[in-house]
Amino acid sequence: MKFYFMGICGTAMGNAALLVRAAGHEVLGADHGVYPPMSTVLAQAGITVHEGYDAARLAKLAPDLVVIGNALSRGHPEIEWLLDTRALPFTSLPALLHEFVLQQRRNLVVAGTHGKTTTTALAAFLLSENGRDPGYLIGGVPQDPPAGSHLGAATDPFVIEGDEYDSAFFDKRSKFIHYAPHIAVLNNLEFDHADIFRDLEDYKRTFLHFTRLVPSNGCIVLNGDDANLRALGPMSWTRVLRVGTGEGNDLRIAGFAEDAAGASFRLEWRGLPWAEVRWSLPGLYNARNAAMAALAAQLALLDPGISAEEVTACVTNASSPRRLELGALARFRPVRRRQEVRARTPILTVIEDFGHHPTALAETLASLRARFPGARLTAAFEPRSNTARTRILQNGFTRALAQADEVYLGAVNRAEKLREDERFDAEAVAEQLESQGVQARWFTDNQALCESLLRETLPAQNPPRVVVFFSNGSFDGIIDRYAAAVKP
Repeated sequence: MKFYFMGICGTAMGNAALLVRAAGHEVLGADHGVYPPMSTVLAQAGITVHEGYDAARLAKLAPDLVVIGNALSRGHPEIEWLLDTRALPFTSLPALLHEFVLQQRRNLVVAGTHGKTTTTALAAFLLSENGRDPGYLIGGVPQDPPAGSHLGAATDPFVIEGDEYDSAFFDKRSKFIHYAPHIAVLNNLEFDHADIFRDLEDYKRTFLHFTRLVPSNGCIVLNGDDANLRALGPMSWTRVLRVGTGEGNDLRIAGFAEDAAGASFRLEWRGLPWAEVRWSLPGLYNARNAAMAALAAQLALLDPGISAEEVTACVTNASSPRRLELGALARFRPVRRRQEVRARTPILTVIEDFGHHPTALAETLASLRARFPGARLTAAFEPRSNTARTRILQNGFTRALAQADEVYLGAVNRAEKLREDERFDAEAVAEQLESQGVQARWFTDNQALCESLLRETLPAQNPPRVVVFFSNGSFDGIIDRYAAAVKP
Protein backbone atom coordinates (compact mmCIF):
# COMPACT_ATOMS: atom_id res chain seq x y z
CA MET A 1 0.00 0.00 0.00
CA LYS A 2 0.97 3.63 -0.48
CA PHE A 3 0.55 5.87 2.58
CA TYR A 4 0.62 9.66 2.63
CA PHE A 5 1.26 11.40 5.98
CA MET A 6 0.07 14.97 6.42
CA GLY A 7 2.35 16.64 8.98
CA ILE A 8 5.01 13.95 8.62
CA CYS A 9 7.84 15.83 10.35
CA GLY A 10 6.14 15.81 13.75
CA THR A 11 7.79 13.39 16.16
CA ALA A 12 4.83 11.01 16.44
CA MET A 13 3.87 11.22 12.76
CA GLY A 14 7.44 10.73 11.57
CA ASN A 15 8.08 7.75 13.80
CA ALA A 16 4.77 6.18 12.76
CA ALA A 17 5.71 6.69 9.12
CA LEU A 18 8.97 4.85 9.80
CA LEU A 19 7.02 1.95 11.35
CA VAL A 20 4.78 1.67 8.30
CA ARG A 21 7.83 1.82 6.01
CA ALA A 22 9.52 -0.93 8.07
CA ALA A 23 6.41 -3.06 7.54
CA GLY A 24 7.12 -2.95 3.80
CA HIS A 25 4.73 -0.24 2.60
CA GLU A 26 5.47 2.76 0.39
CA VAL A 27 5.41 5.95 2.44
CA LEU A 28 5.53 9.64 1.55
CA GLY A 29 4.24 12.81 3.09
CA ALA A 30 4.26 16.57 3.41
CA ASP A 31 4.84 19.25 6.02
CA HIS A 32 5.39 22.98 6.34
CA GLY A 33 9.00 23.94 6.97
CA VAL A 34 10.49 20.47 6.47
CA TYR A 35 13.11 20.30 9.19
CA PRO A 36 15.69 17.95 10.71
CA PRO A 37 16.24 15.73 12.52
CA MET A 38 13.03 14.01 11.42
CA SER A 39 13.40 15.02 7.76
CA THR A 40 16.89 13.49 7.69
CA VAL A 41 15.75 10.24 9.31
CA LEU A 42 12.82 9.96 6.90
CA ALA A 43 15.05 10.52 3.88
CA GLN A 44 17.45 7.83 5.09
CA ALA A 45 14.50 5.42 5.23
CA GLY A 46 13.60 6.19 1.61
CA ILE A 47 10.55 8.31 2.45
CA THR A 48 9.86 11.29 0.19
CA VAL A 49 8.82 14.44 2.05
CA HIS A 50 7.21 17.32 0.16
CA GLU A 51 7.53 20.91 1.34
CA GLY A 52 4.13 22.53 1.91
CA TYR A 53 0.68 21.29 0.96
CA ASP A 54 -0.91 21.08 -2.47
CA ALA A 55 -4.26 19.43 -3.21
CA ALA A 56 -3.44 18.98 -6.89
CA ARG A 57 -0.20 17.23 -6.02
CA LEU A 58 -2.01 14.97 -3.54
CA ALA A 59 -4.54 14.02 -6.23
CA LYS A 60 -1.71 13.16 -8.60
CA LEU A 61 0.15 11.08 -6.01
CA ALA A 62 -3.05 9.08 -5.41
CA PRO A 63 -2.08 7.24 -2.20
CA ASP A 64 -4.15 4.32 -0.96
CA LEU A 65 -4.59 6.01 2.43
CA VAL A 66 -4.03 9.51 3.81
CA VAL A 67 -3.02 9.84 7.46
CA ILE A 68 -3.99 13.20 8.98
CA GLY A 69 -2.06 14.53 11.96
CA ASN A 70 -3.98 16.00 14.89
CA ALA A 71 -2.29 19.40 14.47
CA LEU A 72 -4.20 19.92 11.21
CA SER A 73 -7.78 21.13 10.99
CA ARG A 74 -10.51 22.49 8.75
CA GLY A 75 -9.35 25.13 6.31
CA HIS A 76 -6.25 23.12 5.42
CA PRO A 77 -6.11 22.91 1.59
CA GLU A 78 -5.56 19.17 1.37
CA ILE A 79 -8.18 18.41 4.02
CA GLU A 80 -10.75 20.57 2.24
CA TRP A 81 -10.00 18.78 -1.05
CA LEU A 82 -10.35 15.37 0.63
CA LEU A 83 -13.70 16.35 2.13
CA ASP A 84 -15.01 17.98 -1.06
CA THR A 85 -14.08 15.15 -3.43
CA ARG A 86 -14.06 12.04 -1.22
CA ALA A 87 -11.50 10.86 -3.75
CA LEU A 88 -9.19 9.20 -1.22
CA PRO A 89 -9.74 7.42 2.08
CA PHE A 90 -8.25 9.06 5.16
CA THR A 91 -7.68 8.19 8.79
CA SER A 92 -6.07 9.47 11.99
CA LEU A 93 -2.64 8.46 13.21
CA PRO A 94 -3.95 6.46 16.21
CA ALA A 95 -6.48 4.60 14.04
CA LEU A 96 -3.71 3.76 11.57
CA LEU A 97 -1.52 2.40 14.36
CA HIS A 98 -4.37 0.25 15.66
CA GLU A 99 -5.16 -1.28 12.29
CA PHE A 100 -1.66 -1.82 10.91
CA VAL A 101 0.54 -2.29 14.00
CA LEU A 102 -1.26 -2.84 17.32
CA GLN A 103 -4.26 -5.01 16.55
CA GLN A 104 -2.33 -8.28 16.61
CA ARG A 105 0.31 -7.38 19.23
CA ARG A 106 0.46 -7.64 23.01
CA ASN A 107 0.65 -3.93 23.77
CA LEU A 108 2.19 -2.14 26.73
CA VAL A 109 0.66 1.36 26.72
CA VAL A 110 2.12 4.08 28.94
CA ALA A 111 -0.32 6.84 29.93
CA GLY A 112 -0.40 9.68 32.44
CA THR A 113 -0.01 13.43 32.65
CA HIS A 114 3.75 13.32 33.23
CA GLY A 115 6.62 10.98 32.40
CA LYS A 116 5.06 9.09 29.50
CA THR A 117 8.00 9.49 27.12
CA THR A 118 10.67 8.51 29.64
CA THR A 119 8.66 5.55 30.96
CA THR A 120 7.98 4.28 27.44
CA ALA A 121 11.67 4.53 26.57
CA LEU A 122 12.61 2.76 29.81
CA ALA A 123 10.22 -0.14 29.21
CA ALA A 124 11.40 -0.65 25.63
CA PHE A 125 15.04 -0.37 26.72
CA LEU A 126 14.67 -2.90 29.54
CA LEU A 127 12.95 -5.42 27.28
CA SER A 128 15.68 -5.02 24.67
CA GLU A 129 18.44 -5.34 27.27
CA ASN A 130 16.80 -8.54 28.48
CA GLY A 131 17.13 -10.21 25.10
CA ARG A 132 13.74 -9.41 23.57
CA ASP A 133 12.93 -7.52 20.37
CA PRO A 134 10.01 -5.30 21.36
CA GLY A 135 8.30 -2.93 18.99
CA TYR A 136 7.97 0.61 20.24
CA LEU A 137 6.79 4.10 19.41
CA ILE A 138 8.17 6.88 21.61
CA GLY A 139 6.88 10.45 21.47
CA GLY A 140 10.23 12.16 22.01
CA VAL A 141 13.84 11.75 20.94
CA PRO A 142 15.31 8.89 23.00
CA GLN A 143 18.94 7.91 23.35
CA ASP A 144 18.06 4.48 24.76
CA PRO A 145 16.65 2.82 22.78
CA PRO A 146 18.55 4.51 19.94
CA ALA A 147 15.50 5.43 17.83
CA GLY A 148 11.96 6.67 18.36
CA SER A 149 10.29 3.72 16.65
CA HIS A 150 10.94 0.08 15.88
CA LEU A 151 8.59 -2.59 14.55
CA GLY A 152 10.20 -5.41 16.52
CA ALA A 153 9.30 -9.08 16.45
CA ALA A 154 5.63 -9.89 16.05
CA THR A 155 5.88 -12.34 18.97
CA ASP A 156 7.28 -9.71 21.36
CA PRO A 157 5.40 -6.86 23.07
CA PHE A 158 4.81 -3.48 21.51
CA VAL A 159 5.51 -0.53 23.82
CA ILE A 160 3.76 2.73 22.96
CA GLU A 161 3.34 6.13 24.55
CA GLY A 162 -0.36 6.61 25.23
CA ASP A 163 -1.18 10.27 24.70
CA GLU A 164 -4.51 11.54 26.07
CA TYR A 165 -4.67 14.34 23.51
CA ASP A 166 -7.29 14.09 20.75
CA SER A 167 -6.79 11.92 17.67
CA ALA A 168 -7.73 14.22 14.77
CA PHE A 169 -10.02 17.09 13.84
CA PHE A 170 -12.73 14.51 13.08
CA ASP A 171 -12.05 12.24 16.09
CA LYS A 172 -11.88 14.00 19.45
CA ARG A 173 -11.29 10.81 21.42
CA SER A 174 -7.94 10.50 23.18
CA LYS A 175 -5.27 8.79 21.11
CA PHE A 176 -4.79 6.01 23.65
CA ILE A 177 -8.36 4.82 23.13
CA HIS A 178 -7.11 3.29 19.86
CA TYR A 179 -4.11 1.50 21.33
CA ALA A 180 -5.58 -1.85 22.47
CA PRO A 181 -3.73 -2.06 25.80
CA HIS A 182 -2.96 -5.42 27.34
CA ILE A 183 -0.75 -3.84 29.99
CA ALA A 184 -1.69 -0.24 30.80
CA VAL A 185 0.62 2.00 32.80
CA LEU A 186 -0.99 4.95 34.60
CA ASN A 187 1.89 7.14 35.79
CA ASN A 188 -0.14 9.97 37.34
CA LEU A 189 -3.19 12.13 36.68
CA GLU A 190 -3.47 15.92 36.93
CA PHE A 191 -5.60 18.33 34.93
CA ASP A 192 -4.02 19.35 31.63
CA HIS A 193 -5.00 20.10 28.02
CA ALA A 194 -7.64 22.67 28.88
CA ASP A 195 -8.23 23.15 25.15
CA ILE A 196 -9.56 19.58 24.98
CA PHE A 197 -11.01 18.81 28.42
CA ARG A 198 -13.50 20.91 30.41
CA ASP A 199 -12.14 20.16 33.87
CA LEU A 200 -10.44 17.51 35.99
CA GLU A 201 -13.52 15.26 35.99
CA ASP A 202 -13.68 15.34 32.20
CA TYR A 203 -9.95 14.58 32.07
CA LYS A 204 -10.33 11.66 34.50
CA ARG A 205 -13.19 10.30 32.42
CA THR A 206 -10.99 9.68 29.37
CA PHE A 207 -8.48 7.77 31.53
CA LEU A 208 -11.29 5.64 32.94
CA HIS A 209 -12.45 4.86 29.39
CA PHE A 210 -8.87 3.83 28.59
CA THR A 211 -8.70 1.44 31.55
CA ARG A 212 -11.90 -0.27 30.42
CA LEU A 213 -10.06 -1.49 27.32
CA VAL A 214 -7.67 -3.62 29.38
CA PRO A 215 -8.76 -7.29 29.14
CA SER A 216 -9.39 -9.54 32.12
CA ASN A 217 -6.08 -11.35 31.55
CA GLY A 218 -4.21 -8.05 31.24
CA CYS A 219 -3.05 -5.68 33.95
CA ILE A 220 -3.09 -2.03 34.99
CA VAL A 221 0.13 -0.81 36.58
CA LEU A 222 -0.96 2.19 38.61
CA ASN A 223 0.78 4.88 40.65
CA GLY A 224 -0.62 3.96 44.04
CA ASP A 225 0.44 7.28 45.58
CA ASP A 226 -1.70 9.37 43.20
CA ALA A 227 -5.06 10.41 44.71
CA ASN A 228 -6.66 11.17 41.33
CA LEU A 229 -5.80 7.72 40.02
CA ARG A 230 -7.15 6.07 43.17
CA ALA A 231 -10.37 8.04 42.63
CA LEU A 232 -10.94 6.18 39.34
CA GLY A 233 -12.25 3.26 41.41
CA PRO A 234 -11.44 -0.44 41.80
CA MET A 235 -11.38 -1.42 38.08
CA SER A 236 -12.70 -4.87 38.86
CA TRP A 237 -12.67 -6.03 35.23
CA THR A 238 -8.91 -6.59 35.30
CA ARG A 239 -5.97 -6.90 37.69
CA VAL A 240 -4.45 -3.75 39.19
CA LEU A 241 -0.91 -3.63 40.59
CA ARG A 242 0.26 -0.53 42.42
CA VAL A 243 3.65 1.18 42.45
CA GLY A 244 4.79 3.92 44.83
CA THR A 245 6.67 5.00 47.90
CA GLY A 246 3.90 4.38 50.42
CA GLU A 247 2.97 1.22 52.27
CA GLY A 248 0.37 -0.91 50.52
CA ASN A 249 1.92 -0.68 47.07
CA ASP A 250 2.82 -3.96 45.38
CA LEU A 251 6.10 -2.54 44.12
CA ARG A 252 7.65 -0.06 46.53
CA ILE A 253 10.34 2.54 45.89
CA ALA A 254 12.43 2.74 49.05
CA GLY A 255 15.52 4.57 50.24
CA PHE A 256 15.52 7.23 47.53
CA ALA A 257 18.53 9.56 47.75
CA GLU A 258 19.97 12.10 45.34
CA ASP A 259 23.18 14.10 45.17
CA ALA A 260 25.54 15.61 42.64
CA ALA A 261 26.67 12.14 41.51
CA GLY A 262 23.17 10.83 40.70
CA ALA A 263 20.30 9.06 42.42
CA SER A 264 19.83 5.71 44.15
CA PHE A 265 16.86 3.70 45.37
CA ARG A 266 15.62 0.17 46.05
CA LEU A 267 12.73 -1.70 44.47
CA GLU A 268 10.85 -4.05 46.79
CA TRP A 269 8.13 -6.39 45.53
CA ARG A 270 5.62 -7.06 48.33
CA GLY A 271 8.30 -6.60 50.97
CA LEU A 272 10.91 -8.70 49.16
CA PRO A 273 13.99 -7.22 47.45
CA TRP A 274 14.04 -7.00 43.65
CA ALA A 275 16.83 -4.58 42.78
CA GLU A 276 19.07 -1.79 44.00
CA VAL A 277 19.46 0.98 41.45
CA ARG A 278 22.13 3.65 41.12
CA TRP A 279 21.80 5.77 38.00
CA SER A 280 22.27 9.23 36.51
CA LEU A 281 18.64 10.27 36.09
CA PRO A 282 17.47 12.94 38.50
CA GLY A 283 14.52 13.07 40.85
CA LEU A 284 12.12 10.78 42.65
CA TYR A 285 9.79 11.17 39.68
CA ASN A 286 12.28 9.36 37.44
CA ALA A 287 12.73 6.63 40.04
CA ARG A 288 8.95 6.21 39.84
CA ASN A 289 9.12 6.13 36.04
CA ALA A 290 11.72 3.37 36.30
CA ALA A 291 9.64 1.36 38.76
CA MET A 292 6.51 1.64 36.59
CA ALA A 293 8.47 0.63 33.48
CA ALA A 294 10.18 -2.27 35.26
CA LEU A 295 6.96 -3.82 36.54
CA ALA A 296 5.17 -3.37 33.21
CA ALA A 297 8.10 -4.86 31.28
CA GLN A 298 8.31 -7.77 33.73
CA LEU A 299 4.61 -8.50 33.22
CA ALA A 300 5.12 -8.35 29.45
CA LEU A 301 7.64 -11.19 29.75
CA LEU A 302 5.17 -13.40 31.60
CA ASP A 303 2.10 -15.28 30.45
CA PRO A 304 -1.19 -13.34 30.26
CA GLY A 305 -3.23 -13.67 33.43
CA ILE A 306 -0.32 -14.87 35.57
CA SER A 307 -1.06 -14.72 39.30
CA ALA A 308 0.57 -12.30 41.72
CA GLU A 309 2.15 -15.27 43.48
CA GLU A 310 3.80 -16.33 40.23
CA VAL A 311 5.03 -12.77 39.71
CA THR A 312 6.55 -12.92 43.21
CA ALA A 313 8.29 -16.22 42.45
CA CYS A 314 9.73 -14.78 39.25
CA VAL A 315 10.83 -11.37 40.56
CA THR A 316 12.47 -12.68 43.73
CA ASN A 317 14.22 -15.67 42.12
CA ALA A 318 17.49 -14.45 40.63
CA SER A 319 17.83 -17.68 38.62
CA SER A 320 14.40 -17.46 36.97
CA PRO A 321 14.80 -17.30 33.16
CA ARG A 322 11.84 -14.93 32.93
CA ARG A 323 13.04 -12.53 35.62
CA LEU A 324 13.60 -9.00 34.32
CA GLU A 325 17.12 -7.94 35.22
CA LEU A 326 17.39 -4.23 36.04
CA GLY A 327 21.15 -3.72 35.96
CA ALA A 328 20.80 -1.99 32.60
CA LEU A 329 19.17 1.00 34.32
CA ALA A 330 22.65 2.18 35.33
CA ARG A 331 23.43 2.61 31.61
CA PHE A 332 20.16 4.24 30.58
CA ARG A 333 20.57 7.64 28.94
CA PRO A 334 17.61 10.00 29.28
CA VAL A 335 15.33 11.23 26.53
CA ARG A 336 16.50 14.44 24.91
CA ARG A 337 15.20 17.69 26.47
CA ARG A 338 14.56 16.07 29.84
CA GLN A 339 16.95 17.93 32.14
CA GLU A 340 19.44 17.83 29.30
CA VAL A 341 22.69 19.62 30.10
CA ARG A 342 23.39 21.99 27.21
CA ALA A 343 26.53 23.70 28.56
CA ARG A 344 28.73 23.41 31.61
CA THR A 345 31.56 25.52 32.99
CA PRO A 346 33.04 25.61 36.50
CA ILE A 347 30.64 28.44 37.40
CA LEU A 348 27.59 27.83 35.18
CA THR A 349 25.43 24.87 34.16
CA VAL A 350 22.76 25.30 31.45
CA ILE A 351 19.87 22.82 31.36
CA GLU A 352 16.98 22.39 28.91
CA ASP A 353 13.77 20.77 30.11
CA PHE A 354 10.50 19.95 28.34
CA GLY A 355 8.49 20.96 31.42
CA HIS A 356 5.17 22.71 30.71
CA HIS A 357 3.03 21.78 33.74
CA PRO A 358 3.43 23.11 37.31
CA THR A 359 4.14 19.69 38.79
CA ALA A 360 6.86 18.98 36.24
CA LEU A 361 8.53 22.32 36.96
CA ALA A 362 8.30 21.82 40.73
CA GLU A 363 9.79 18.32 40.65
CA THR A 364 12.62 19.38 38.36
CA LEU A 365 13.52 22.41 40.48
CA ALA A 366 13.50 20.27 43.64
CA SER A 367 15.82 17.79 41.95
CA LEU A 368 18.18 20.55 40.80
CA ARG A 369 18.43 21.79 44.39
CA ALA A 370 19.62 18.33 45.43
CA ARG A 371 22.02 17.92 42.53
CA PHE A 372 23.56 21.39 42.76
CA PRO A 373 23.68 22.25 46.46
CA GLY A 374 24.62 25.84 47.10
CA ALA A 375 24.17 26.95 43.48
CA ARG A 376 22.04 29.94 42.49
CA LEU A 377 19.02 28.54 40.62
CA THR A 378 17.68 30.55 37.68
CA ALA A 379 14.51 29.39 35.89
CA ALA A 380 13.42 30.69 32.48
CA PHE A 381 9.87 29.65 31.57
CA GLU A 382 8.02 29.98 28.25
CA PRO A 383 4.19 29.75 28.59
CA ARG A 384 3.74 27.86 25.35
CA SER A 385 1.40 24.86 25.56
CA ASN A 386 -2.31 25.35 24.98
CA THR A 387 -2.86 25.18 28.74
CA ALA A 388 0.29 26.89 30.03
CA ARG A 389 -0.36 30.04 28.01
CA THR A 390 -3.71 30.53 29.79
CA ARG A 391 -4.46 31.45 33.41
CA ILE A 392 -5.91 28.04 34.28
CA LEU A 393 -2.72 26.74 35.94
CA GLN A 394 -1.16 30.14 36.65
CA ASN A 395 -1.24 29.80 40.44
CA GLY A 396 0.40 26.38 40.16
CA PHE A 397 3.18 27.80 38.00
CA THR A 398 3.73 30.57 40.53
CA ARG A 399 4.10 28.07 43.38
CA ALA A 400 6.46 25.90 41.34
CA LEU A 401 8.68 28.76 40.17
CA ALA A 402 8.95 30.08 43.72
CA GLN A 403 11.47 27.26 44.31
CA ALA A 404 14.00 29.11 42.13
CA ASP A 405 16.19 32.00 43.28
CA GLU A 406 15.30 34.04 40.23
CA VAL A 407 12.81 33.67 37.39
CA TYR A 408 12.69 34.94 33.82
CA LEU A 409 9.19 34.71 32.30
CA GLY A 410 9.13 34.53 28.53
CA ALA A 411 6.60 35.77 26.01
CA VAL A 412 3.21 34.06 26.01
CA ASN A 413 3.12 31.98 22.84
CA ARG A 414 0.43 33.08 20.35
CA ALA A 415 -0.75 35.68 22.87
CA GLU A 416 -2.84 37.42 20.22
CA LYS A 417 -5.09 34.33 20.00
CA LEU A 418 -6.24 34.75 23.62
CA ARG A 419 -8.33 37.39 25.33
CA GLU A 420 -6.36 39.43 27.84
CA ASP A 421 -8.44 38.14 30.75
CA GLU A 422 -7.73 34.49 29.86
CA ARG A 423 -4.05 34.88 28.92
CA PHE A 424 -1.19 33.89 31.26
CA ASP A 425 -0.37 37.08 33.17
CA ALA A 426 3.42 37.12 33.39
CA GLU A 427 3.50 40.52 35.06
CA ALA A 428 1.21 39.34 37.87
CA VAL A 429 3.26 36.16 38.35
CA ALA A 430 6.46 38.20 38.54
CA GLU A 431 4.92 40.48 41.16
CA GLN A 432 3.79 37.50 43.26
CA LEU A 433 7.24 35.93 43.06
CA GLU A 434 8.91 39.20 44.08
CA SER A 435 6.63 39.39 47.11
CA GLN A 436 8.00 35.96 48.14
CA GLY A 437 11.62 37.04 47.85
CA VAL A 438 12.23 35.56 44.38
CA GLN A 439 13.80 37.90 41.85
CA ALA A 440 11.52 37.86 38.79
CA ARG A 441 11.36 39.57 35.42
CA TRP A 442 8.86 39.22 32.59
CA PHE A 443 9.27 39.82 28.88
CA THR A 444 7.07 40.18 25.82
CA ASP A 445 9.97 39.21 23.56
CA ASN A 446 12.08 36.10 24.10
CA GLN A 447 15.15 37.57 22.43
CA ALA A 448 15.07 40.40 24.95
CA LEU A 449 14.88 37.78 27.72
CA CYS A 450 17.98 36.07 26.32
CA GLU A 451 19.93 39.32 26.13
CA SER A 452 19.03 40.19 29.72
CA LEU A 453 19.94 36.72 30.91
CA LEU A 454 23.30 36.87 29.14
CA ARG A 455 24.13 40.23 30.71
CA GLU A 456 23.35 38.90 34.17
CA THR A 457 24.94 35.47 33.97
CA LEU A 458 28.04 35.73 31.76
CA PRO A 459 30.26 37.52 34.31
CA ALA A 460 32.05 35.22 36.77
CA GLN A 461 29.88 34.66 39.81
CA ASN A 462 30.05 33.14 43.23
CA PRO A 463 28.19 30.96 44.06
CA PRO A 464 27.95 28.99 40.80
CA ARG A 465 24.70 29.29 38.89
CA VAL A 466 22.33 26.79 37.29
CA VAL A 467 20.13 28.15 34.48
CA VAL A 468 17.21 25.91 33.46
CA PHE A 469 14.98 26.65 30.46
CA PHE A 470 11.44 25.25 30.59
CA SER A 471 9.56 24.99 27.29
CA ASN A 472 7.74 22.38 25.25
CA GLY A 473 8.85 24.22 22.11
CA SER A 474 11.85 26.11 20.80
CA PHE A 475 11.65 29.16 23.12
CA ASP A 476 12.21 31.07 19.86
CA GLY A 477 15.69 29.60 19.58
CA ILE A 478 17.10 31.30 22.67
CA ILE A 479 18.11 28.04 24.40
CA ASP A 480 20.53 27.28 21.55
CA ARG A 481 21.70 30.90 21.48
CA TYR A 482 22.33 31.09 25.21
CA ALA A 483 24.07 27.70 25.40
CA ALA A 484 26.38 28.64 22.51
CA ALA A 485 27.23 31.99 24.10
CA VAL A 486 28.25 30.57 27.47
CA LYS A 487 30.25 27.55 26.28
CA PRO A 488 33.97 27.97 27.00
